Amino acid sequence: MDDAGLLLLRLYNGGLVAAHGSQKLFGAFGGPGLKGTAGFMESLGLQPGRVWGTAAAVSETSGVLTALGLLHPLGSIGTLAAMTMASVKVHGGKPIWGHEGGPELPLTYIAAALTLVLTGPGKYSLDRAFGIRLPRALTITAAVAAAASVAYGLLQPPPGGADDGAGAGAVLSDGETAGSQEVQNPT
Repeated sequence: MDDAGLLLLRLYNGGLVAAHGSQKLFGAFGGPGLKGTAGFMESLGLQPGRVWGTAAAVSETSGVLTALGLLHPLGSIGTLAAMTMASVKVHGGKPIWGHEGGPELPLTYIAAALTLVLTGPGKYSLDRAFGIRLPRALTITAAVAAAASVAYGLLQPPPGGADDGAGAGAVLSDGETAGSQEVQNPT
């Protein structure tokens, strides 16, 4: 039953985070695509927005790895990085509850991803089926690189007088103003 539980957790958490990332990367599910995501990142003070937007999108779409139980724990590391940034840069300083703009949802993703990092993907995973086990040095390198990127991003000050990204008006990397749909679902 433990392995069935891990499978359900991987499919749920990895699948939702990957779908969330595909909103940023491809504009799927009504998302902003890279252009809108870049503008949103710049509104948070993350320059250049295209680089940070691509990093966020790729980190989140790595949820596919989590869902499949493939190359564990790289997918969960991507989720931890993206959702830590979202919790602080987007939702920080707000009440905990999502309906109040707080980090409730990203913190839930973090808890699930951390659980998977600590337990492994379980018996019903592609890693187990193909006998894949990443070298510890690669896993540590990925975790350190993700942590360093997050730390660097969190140290970037918000732009003075810029929109906080909660509504319309974020400036895109090419000087256009983003519509409200492009910045409403930033995490």
